[in-house]
Amino acid sequence: MKSADYVKKQAEELKKNGKPLQWVAWQVALLCVGWAYVFGARGESCTPGNRRAFYKSKGASHPTIRSKCQVIRADNPKDSCVGCKWYPDKQRTLFFDCRGFTYYILLLIFGWKLQGAGATSQWNTKSNWKAQGEIKTVPADTLVCLFQKKGDKMAHTGFGYGNETVECQNGVQHFKTRNSKWTHWGVPACIDGTYTPPADPPKEENKVSKPTLKKGASGSSVKELQKLLIDKGYSCGSKGADGKFGNDTLAAVKAFQKDNGLKADGVVGSATWDALMKEQELYTVTVSHVVKSVADKIKKEYGGTITAEK
Repeated sequence: MKSADYVKKQAEELKKNGKPLQWVAWQVALLCVGWAYVFGARGESCTPGNRRAFYKSKGASHPTIRSKCQVIRADNPKDSCVGCKWYPDKQRTLFFDCRGFTYYILLLIFGWKLQGAGATSQWNTKSNWKAQGEIKTVPADTLVCLFQKKGDKMAHTGFGYGNETVECQNGVQHFKTRNSKWTHWGVPACIDGTYTPPADPPKEENKVSKPTLKKGASGSSVKELQKLLIDKGYSCGSKGADGKFGNDTLAAVKAFQKDNGLKADGVVGSATWDALMKEQELYTVTVSHVVKSVADKIKKEYGGTITAEK
């Protein structure tokens, strides 16, 4: 566990390396791991006087802290911090509650005060945030304040950076995987750099449901089927796209299915429709030296223009 003096000195050194301050803030938050939780605290020195004062005025610190703090414990309390784990090498640490921890780090690194007396009021103060959102859209490369919503209030807060978190709950703790309890996030207004909100996930296009067709069917869907087959070079007979699923159309469907690795049963289901509607390269074919009757027949079936040769 690091002392408060050590953490402050490291914060100043890290600021000199030219890296973004949000990265510095995250590194400093990690250095605080192990420091104590005390309700209502925002980075006060962990001294006997402060422990007693908070215990008396706030009526609490975390039960685990209250039972293990040798100054305020009910069983054989001591007058000094000597020997306590929160007094490493006879150096002071600090204590916080959850919203006090994020307040302290942002003040230490950015000189900026996160407004609000609790997690809920911090979240609801819009001037605190450059951006806010629900956890499903949390930015991966930005330091954020995470929030846990219960009912209509924010019950807890901490820092998130990528998928990792640092929070003050039963002491300052670091987790390499973000817990599912977190529901919301906010990018503090002091964060350096340009923040680009994550793009909304692309909306899936509604797929048009096509009917299953087979020999004997008729109507507009059959006509659409025939046009797709003709466009891909499969003849549906002399009448072209007439909207009637006869033998010529059946032969065209089977040929198309065979050429595209589908079951050649002549039944046009979703797989055949998908293959027919898949975009493909298009070509223009010019047929020369044919008589007028043949040219008229080609135009009727495939479209195009007729130009008389000189």
